[in-house]
Parts: sequence; structure tokens; C-alpha cells
Amino acid sequence: MILGNPVVISIVLMSFLCLLRFNVMLSIVFSALVAGVLGGLSIDKTMSVFISGMSGNLETALSYILLGAIAFAIGKSNLTKFLVKWVSALIGNHKILFVLFVALITCFSQNLIPVHIAFIPILIPPFLALMNKMKLDRRAVACALSFGLQAPYITLPVGFGLIFQSVIKDNLVQNGVNVSLFDVTSVMWIGGVAMLAGLLIAVFVLYVRPREYVQARIEQMDLENIVMSREDYGVLAGVIVTFAIQLVSSSLPLGALCGLLVMIVTKGIPYKSMDSVMEGGMSMMAFIAFVMLVASGFGGVLKETGAIDALVSEVTFLMQSQVISALLMLLVGLLITMGIGTSFGTIPIIAAIYCPLGVALGFHPSAIILLVGIAGALGDAGSPASDSTLGPTSGLNADGGHNHIWDTCVPTFLVYNIPLIIAGVIGAVWLNG
Repeated sequence: MILGNPVVISIVLMSFLCLLRFNVMLSIVFSALVAGVLGGLSIDKTMSVFISGMSGNLETALSYILLGAIAFAIGKSNLTKFLVKWVSALIGNHKILFVLFVALITCFSQNLIPVHIAFIPILIPPFLALMNKMKLDRRAVACALSFGLQAPYITLPVGFGLIFQSVIKDNLVQNGVNVSLFDVTSVMWIGGVAMLAGLLIAVFVLYVRPREYVQARIEQMDLENIVMSREDYGVLAGVIVTFAIQLVSSSLPLGALCGLLVMIVTKGIPYKSMDSVMEGGMSMMAFIAFVMLVASGFGGVLKETGAIDALVSEVTFLMQSQVISALLMLLVGLLITMGIGTSFGTIPIIAAIYCPLGVALGFHPSAIILLVGIAGALGDAGSPASDSTLGPTSGLNADGGHNHIWDTCVPTFLVYNIPLIIAGVIGAVWLNG
């Protein structure tokens, strides 16, 4: 029975605990234990698999720690002050323009300067006072940040998008569906359009009304008489090297490490301040990194129990048409991604299931690409364990006025997952001819 499946039970439990504002990391750990026991594993075996599975996100966690140090160094420089001053003068009190600008800047973090979420705790807190003055609903900003963190890698084969779309291509090929990177890129724009629709709904319909917040209890920037110093140019050089090395090597940790080295050599990070910068990066990103690690462990437990395969088998009996089949496949992907919290890490699981299932149901390879890509992206917006929700909260809650679940996860879940499911179903049927 579907409702008795360990995947369904554990993910519902995790979501319920998070909605009760229970600690996110502990919610994932407890849910993983429940999934393991219900899946027939002993407590000892479940913990062993859980700890082993955490290694699946080690590279991501290391990237976040190193990028956190880069972001902390940027925050200590005048680069952020220049940006805040420029944006404040350009946008003034135009709330919608500000939200759309945040979405645009966040898009750059996925391809132009691939620091991912590490820039958010540095860039967003200085704007909180301006947001309060405009009476801007921070849920709209959370949706803008989540859009910028997801839409570019879903749609564009550049930076993180190149990695994401390559993962889709490689896993489809490994599971018997021969496609090229161009094939992936040529259909994933549908997911980007769906997310754009969700962003516009959030900005112009759902979260447009004024909302009062307590005045931010954070240090305000002095934006007068700021000039670029030698240290600022050193930090800027490190950012450029981080981008270049990541593009050449396709390794985000290597790019971040080289960027930090350049900052130290050019004295963008003074030698005597190196420890404080690393500690600042750790304090900024450590919680998010650990949540990603335990989410990977949760995914390992779900795979070990075989409950994912069982869930797909149970759902298959309900597939009576292409529309219903596509909808059920996406809903299964949503469940899996909500639990694991990462679209990148979910693709191998989904592809192993969807490829033979899609072929058996007569779906065209393009339709299978779309279903796998969107199923992987589903839940990334909305999952308590996703960097696409943890990142926005880390910046918007700098003054304690923004709740992770109700102000980030629930809004992003509604405005993005519903359009993605609709676009996925319609797109798959359309691509199937």
C-alpha cells in the first residue's frame, strides 16, 4: 500500500516535524531512522547506512565551507558596500523592482560567479533595513532567491547548469536512454518557464501586500566615502579566479580553494586574518553543510531499504494514461527530492527508475529527459533540507524575523512546485507527440 511505504511515511514525518518548527537536522535524522526500521533494517544497520550515505554530499559540504570563507572575505571588503549603495540609489523604494533585482543577482551566482548560496548571508542582511522601510514581504524575496538558485541550473548549460544537465545526460545514458547534452538543454527550458511563472505569481499576486517587521537588529553599513583599496582588489581577483578555475576544472572546491589562495597572496585576506576568515565562513555555512550531509544520509537509507523501488512499482499499477503516468512519476520525484533535499543527488535515483519505466510506457526520450529533470528539481524548492531554502533563510533571518519553514519553505513549495508539475505533465505529453 502506497501510504504504508517507508518513503511516504518518513518524508511525511519529516515535513510534519519541520512544520512544528522542530530542528531541521534532527527532523531528518529521526525520519531516516523511521524509514530504516520500517524498511526492515535494524537500528544499528540504519545508522551505519546513514553515516555511510553522508559521504554522498561531502564535496558539496566542502564547497559550501570554502565558499563561505570567500563570502566572508567579500563581506569584510568594500565590494558589498559598493553594491548596496548602487542598488539603493538605483531602486529606491520600488519593492517589485528590488525583488526582481535580487532574483537577477542570484541567477549570476549559478553561472557567472559560481558561489551558489554563500553570497546570501553577506549580501541580504545589509538590505533588511531597506526592506523594512519599504514594508516588503520577505516571502517574496525568499521566492526570488530560490528562483535564482534553481532556474539557471535547470535551464542553462553553464556553471552549475552544465553540471546538472550533464548529470541528467550521463544517468539517462547509463540507464539505456541515449541522449546528448543538447537534447537535455533543448527541453529543460520548459522547467525554467514554469519557475518564471511562479516567480511572477509570488511577486505580483501572493506577496505584494505590505508587511511590518521589527527593525533589524544588525549593524548598518556606512555607505559614504567608500573607495576601493588594495585589499578590495585582491578579493575581487580571488572571485575572478574562483570563477575561472571552476569553469576549467568543473570542480567547485578546487575553484574556491584557488580563489582563497589568490586572496591571501594579494593580501585581499591579510595573513594574520586568515584564521578569522575561515572561522567566519564556517560559522556562516556549517549548519547548511551539515544539513546537506544528513540529507544525503537519509537518501542512502531510503535506497538501502528498497522502498523507492517498491513505491514506483505500486504507483505503476495506477498509470492508465500518459497524463496520469507523467503526473504520478513527478509526484514520486517530489517525494524523493523532498526527503533528500538536493536535485543533483536525486537524479541518479530517479533516472534508474524513470528510464525503464518511461520506455515501457512509450515515452519519447525528450519526454523522459523532461520528467527526470523536473522530478529532480521538484522539492528542491520547498524542502527543509534544500540549499535553495536554507540559503535564503540564512540571509533573511539575520535579525530573527524570518521563519525557515513558514516564510521560506512553504511559499517556495507553493509557487514553484505547482507550476513545475503542471509544466512537466503538459510538456511530457507534448514532447511525446
